[in-house]
Amino acid sequence: MVTKLQISILVLCFCSLISWSQEDKQETVAIDSVKTTLAEDEIMVIDTLVVQKKAINPLAPSKAAFYSAVLPGLGQIYNKRYWKVPLVWGAIGGGIYGYRFYDQQYKDLRTAFKRRKAGFTDDEFYDLRLEPGQVTTRTTPEIDDQRLERLQNDRQNDRDLTLLVTILFYALNVVDANVDAHLKQFNIDDDLGLNFEFQPYLELNPISSDPNYGMALIVKF
Repeated sequence: MVTKLQISILVLCFCSLISWSQEDKQETVAIDSVKTTLAEDEIMVIDTLVVQKKAINPLAPSKAAFYSAVLPGLGQIYNKRYWKVPLVWGAIGGGIYGYRFYDQQYKDLRTAFKRRKAGFTDDEFYDLRLEPGQVTTRTTPEIDDQRLERLQNDRQNDRDLTLLVTILFYALNVVDANVDAHLKQFNIDDDLGLNFEFQPYLELNPISSDPNYGMALIVKF
């Protein structure tokens, strides 16, 4: 007749066999997972060798802005945006040309206006059909003193406005080089992502111990 002690020994042996078999399975799974992990690591190493990430230079935007401040367009060359260089040179060069043009007209009008006030009638605006060195036969000026003064003020305003626009183009040239250098280092890798997950949760009220149900929104970058 089987005693309770024998039954207990049999149950203990059976449980030991089950636990031993489970440990073997766990070891096998662990070994397989290690192999899989090693294989994935090797693939990741190959990927990192193939896809090389460019190092970020934090001083690049400052350098680009400094170069454009020293010589307009040089910062764009530093950023390898060569197609912007003719635009920068055209804008600033056109502004400088416009400033010199209006400044020369202002000086000519001002000189003529001063000579008119001194009693001379030999300025170029007294008779527009005359060549340099010829003497006019007109008794009244073709452009009177009031109009001459008004034209002088207009050319002065045009000159000052052109100078302001040229300075604005110069500042935009520096800002463009700085911003472009920042954008060139902006992270646009393929592994960037934004995932949204909804996760239910349950918590107990610390006062009444009543369960509170809710939903949490998890944002992963």
